[in-house]
Amino acid sequence: MKGLRAVVVSTAVLVGLVAAPQPALAADPSYRTLGAANNPDWMSSLADSTGLSALSIPGTHDTMSIHGGSLTQTQEDFGDSGGTLARQLEAGIRMVDIRARVNAGNTFTIHHGATYQNANFDDVLGRLSAFLAAHPRETVVMRLKQECTGELGSCTDASGQQSFADIFDAYVRRNTTLFWTPSVNRASGAALPTLGAVRGRVVLAVMNGPNGGVIDHYGLAQFAGWHDGSSTYVQDEYNVPNVGAIATKRDQVRRFLDATSAGDPAALYVNFASGSSIFAQPQQVAGGAWGVQGVNPFLLGYLNEGSEVHTPVTRTGALMLDFPGSGLISKVISVNPGGPGSGG
Repeated sequence: MKGLRAVVVSTAVLVGLVAAPQPALAADPSYRTLGAANNPDWMSSLADSTGLSALSIPGTHDTMSIHGGSLTQTQEDFGDSGGTLARQLEAGIRMVDIRARVNAGNTFTIHHGATYQNANFDDVLGRLSAFLAAHPRETVVMRLKQECTGELGSCTDASGQQSFADIFDAYVRRNTTLFWTPSVNRASGAALPTLGAVRGRVVLAVMNGPNGGVIDHYGLAQFAGWHDGSSTYVQDEYNVPNVGAIATKRDQVRRFLDATSAGDPAALYVNFASGSSIFAQPQQVAGGAWGVQGVNPFLLGYLNEGSEVHTPVTRTGALMLDFPGSGLISKVISVNPGGPGSGG
């Protein structure tokens, strides 16, 4: 996983940390209650003319990561072979973060670092296709990342295979109606579309290489500068060195939320609420630990606060969450003007 790439630790230390008793992280409306969320058609009430940039989108960081233990898992487990993705889509998640390893036979398998997540890219595309066929007024935004760096804690791509881009192109050719075509053109980035132009399709936002940066020109032109960590339209300060530093992560998410509301109305902003390290596991950053409030409950509280407390959030962009709760998902959706629960 990203936060572990530069960290070299002994097996004894790792085992000790994982085995040590952890504080209880109780499920609540912000955390670990995705199974209670049911928002399969929330985009259907939005006008076709709505720009993708105007949307408030619940998303998941490392969408498929359900295996590997507390240092690696980022999402509630709703089943292998894309079962977890299917539940997220029904819950209302509309931006996904897919991490792929180049496998034998010029295929992609889904990994988080060294850990195979018991799913392949065909599972991902099949679940997306089935969902969008049943809910044709929805769209899903995808960030695709070549996961393997070959370094400690990561995976290594299979040798003798085609390039990541060539393999992806073959998947696109086999799924010609699934992707919004301008976003999967490796020769030129796409302008941000309206919702009406992409209903029933997957929009590729960016294709990232294993060490940051973008591969060719896939995705949306505005993300040409999306590298490892933060960039103009992305907040991804993923290194949370210890539990005490969760407070810093909360502030980074808050500041970017405020910047999104005040930012370029023609741009899509992506705000990663996730973070981790050996000493601050993904579940702790999301849900809280040792008396420190997690990012998820902070977010739900901040979005619920009125103008007497701070300038209200008028647009969240895509919020990329670990272990999201049903109340947080619904709150993000409600920020959309004219959307369910918005009152607009």
